[in-house]
Amino acid sequence: MGLFGFLLVLHILSSIAFIGPAFVTPIIRRSARTVGQLHFVLGITAKLAIMPKIGGTGLILTGVGLMIITKMGLSQMWLNVSILLALLMVGLIDGWIEPRMKKIRKTISERQDQSNDIPAEFGLQLKKIVPIEMAAMLLMIAVLVLMVVKPF
Repeated sequence: MGLFGFLLVLHILSSIAFIGPAFVTPIIRRSARTVGQLHFVLGITAKLAIMPKIGGTGLILTGVGLMIITKMGLSQMWLNVSILLALLMVGLIDGWIEPRMKKIRKTISERQDQSNDIPAEFGLQLKKIVPIEMAAMLLMIAVLVLMVVKPF
């Protein structure tokens, strides 16, 4: 396996590290039924948040390396569109979802009673995040399709 194959494998592994937690986190979060469970789940998802940062860095480095090796640069439309969609996805996650989740985590950690049902106010805050999470997931799927199919 040459340099191209090595970079391609690292690129694919980086995309799994980048995208995987974003698909799993909402499912894990929705499983919480009590304040204690929600506190635990939010702690786990906060720890999972490092994976997209590592994966994103790997994606950028390996992607640039692949573009240099193939002498492709930014000449392909599918590549430009996928980079744009990925940046939009990162903006949604880091700029919209994460600040709201940090606020919820802080409020949950301040609660003394960890055994009762999740108050309606938290449920409402979490439900407001769901459409943005769905949009981010759809963007991830679009980027993956563009990277695999390379339609234009």
